[in-house]
Amino acid sequence: MASSAVSDASAAFQLKGSSFTATVLELQSASLTEIKTQLAARTLDAAAWLQQSPVILSVEKVAESAADWAAIVALCQSFGVSLVGLRAPKAMHEALASVGLPVLASLRTKSAEKTYDADGHRVAVEPEQKPVAAATTQVITQPVRGGQQIYSSGDLVILAPVSAGAEVIADGHIHIYSPLRGRALAGVQGDTSAQVFCQSLEAELVSIAGRYRVADDLRSDSHWRKATRLSLSEDMLNLYDL
Repeated sequence: MASSAVSDASAAFQLKGSSFTATVLELQSASLTEIKTQLAARTLDAAAWLQQSPVILSVEKVAESAADWAAIVALCQSFGVSLVGLRAPKAMHEALASVGLPVLASLRTKSAEKTYDADGHRVAVEPEQKPVAAATTQVITQPVRGGQQIYSSGDLVILAPVSAGAEVIADGHIHIYSPLRGRALAGVQGDTSAQVFCQSLEAELVSIAGRYRVADDLRSDSHWRKATRLSLSEDMLNLYDL
């Protein structure tokens, strides 16, 4: 009797676990008009980057809004944003199921959840205290070539060039002791004190805690092709001599 199972040798595909870093587009408003206006401005600056990078649409901050989520998703996609999923509180998952994208669990802690007492009054819930693992610094000694992506949960130190089309990402600081020609994203978990250092600023994009500047903007700055330090000040990404 022939087996109905597909052998590994004849399988057309394999299912494997993997992980990758995605940009999070976090909605601050559920207004289609406001989203459209700001997407138009942002995609003029970073159209190629948004179209080439996977993006998670976070609706956590507007979860209580009466919104047309399908229309918001369609609007983002019409601007070329490469949406790969939504991030939302568990209570919204059923409502978002028809949007046509995977719905990921919210990252909100228990302190942000709504809990009510027997009289219907909202009460605070203390978050569970968990030990936090110490972040480590990752050191890269080889050139980072176009198409490569490197991520560090702490600081990232690169002793070789970062080519155009490459992407280096860190929760902490990024130090590049060579030209930066690709994309550098520091403080990706929201650390506004993170900084980026490079010996020659020729980047396609630099981002710190979600605030970014792209090549067209950077190229007009006096720091272009010079040793540069980038940091946030008053919510603006600023450049300084290194």
